[in-house]
Amino acid sequence: MAYSELIKSFEKIRDYMRDFYVYGFKSREDYTKKSARSYDDERRRIESWLGGYMAFRHTAEGKNVFISVDNRSVTFNPLHNAWKAKSFTDKDIVLHFCVLDILADGAALRVGEITDGVADYLSHTDTPFEIDESTVRKKLKEYTEMGILRDEKHGRFLYFRLAEDNVDISAWEDAAAFFSEEAPFGVVGSYLLDRQSEAPEHFSYKHHYLLHTLDTQILFDALCAMKEKRCIDIVNFSVRKDAEHEHRVYPLRFYISTQNGREYLLAYHYKFRKPMFFRLDNIRSITPGPVESRYEKYEGFADKFDENLWGVSTGGDYSVDHVELTLRVGDEESYIIDRLEREKRHGRIEAVDEHTYRFVADVYDAGELVTWARTFIGRIVRFESDNRYVVDRFYDDIRRMAEMYGGGDPQ
Repeated sequence: MAYSELIKSFEKIRDYMRDFYVYGFKSREDYTKKSARSYDDERRRIESWLGGYMAFRHTAEGKNVFISVDNRSVTFNPLHNAWKAKSFTDKDIVLHFCVLDILADGAALRVGEITDGVADYLSHTDTPFEIDESTVRKKLKEYTEMGILRDEKHGRFLYFRLAEDNVDISAWEDAAAFFSEEAPFGVVGSYLLDRQSEAPEHFSYKHHYLLHTLDTQILFDALCAMKEKRCIDIVNFSVRKDAEHEHRVYPLRFYISTQNGREYLLAYHYKFRKPMFFRLDNIRSITPGPVESRYEKYEGFADKFDENLWGVSTGGDYSVDHVELTLRVGDEESYIIDRLEREKRHGRIEAVDEHTYRFVADVYDAGELVTWARTFIGRIVRFESDNRYVVDRFYDDIRRMAEMYGGGDPQ
């Protein structure tokens, strides 16, 4: 098949884009799952979409290709461009412009009238194919479902017209520019901004997770299933086992890490009979299953399960660790108390005395909490947990830090 920069399936390019962005040290020879020809084609496609963001490095192992983007300095996510390279057939593109032009005056027409109009267009060209009424009807139905057209019945006949668009996108361009980078399905905002002559560039982002756009289709498919109360069959890639596995689950919630930006799907696993987390970037595909009649039962599991979550780890055996963090707060440091209240999640704050506060929580994995607890070093009076390993690790980290930078031993 001849090379084309357009793609039929986004999944085909998804892994390559992630590898080029995250694992820029790989050479052509390191991509062994597909042929060298496939690698060359996908690399050329990504270069055509991302242009100035592609870089190269020559090493002893060969030429390494990678995507070089400073996510703190770019205003718009360049990876959105991959979604705008969808392939199409000759009939698709011809029919698209013919139908929209025929209905451009706002008139409502029957399928037969639109088909005659398309035939008239084609009669003035050297297009090597004909488009019958059945093909036109399918395209009209597709565009109606997408909201491009609307249908209305008059007597026995169904008429089609362009859907009204009274939204002034320019009045919303600031919102589109912000949420296209900060919210799920940001590529939708990117499409809207493409319709503007000039998009606003006055936003910058401290946490700009560019890779989220690569998992948009997975997120969309799962959300559609959740809306319809359906179970789903997911194909999940296990990095540890280097293999794909199929799971039937009921999707419950999504979690996004504020620390590293990773996205997770929480789902009830029918075979293992418990809630489990799946990283979105490891999910290869989602296939909707039947409607789940007991959805209220499983959604209730999610509420109960969430009560002891700090991040997304369950500690392996779903047992609960008790954690207490005692802090000393100065007279002018009420902002520390405010921060505790803001970030406590399912924990609680207890006032020991005027200057001492205790954070208490019961979580599945106390180890997840340690990184957050360390941000209070300098005010920590005591860190306690019934998970002895976590306590020892916490104080050992402080001891090693004291050895590196100087200071007394922690009590």
